[in-house]
Amino acid sequence: MAPPLIFVRHGETDWNVAGRLQGQTDTPLNPKGRDQADAVGRTLAGAFPDLSGHVFFASPLERAAETMRRVRRGLGLKPEDFARDDRLMEMTFGRWEGSTFTDIRAREPAVMKARDADRWGHRPPDGESYQDVADRFAAFIAELKGPAVVVSHGGVARVALALIGGGDREALPRMHVQQGRAMLIEDGGWRWV
Repeated sequence: MAPPLIFVRHGETDWNVAGRLQGQTDTPLNPKGRDQADAVGRTLAGAFPDLSGHVFFASPLERAAETMRRVRRGLGLKPEDFARDDRLMEMTFGRWEGSTFTDIRAREPAVMKARDADRWGHRPPDGESYQDVADRFAAFIAELKGPAVVVSHGGVARVALALIGGGDREALPRMHVQQGRAMLIEDGGWRWV
């Protein structure tokens, strides 16, 4: 059984607004994303007044690291006092990064048809599948000794829901993971905070 996990998707970036696949491209938060990160810190401070027993981890990509710094500031904690873990990086979309799904569908319809048929297992050209991300995230979870606060990405959130939140792997790739919200994943279930 995995320990409880408070999971936060990073705040909004300009690439999110444009619908561009960011993957492991290191894009910064935009002003709305910074406001979202600040709001999550305030929400968590109200919902969980004592997180002293939690460890804090973030993806090393700056949009996640800045979100974590802002969340920790909202919790009254030292902003930089968290670990960065490469296993929390977003799935890489390989050659698709920077493109929109509309663009990809127009130039690579056969590849998109294959993706539509198996979103969990499909690997973009030079990229990762959800299963690839699940493999690295499972190793991260196996090392946790207690409850954690994690700031990461939408793809990693879907994997966390599949591995420890009881989510359906067929449905999760189509799930919208909100920015500016946290989710509590524990005991084979999850809820928005």
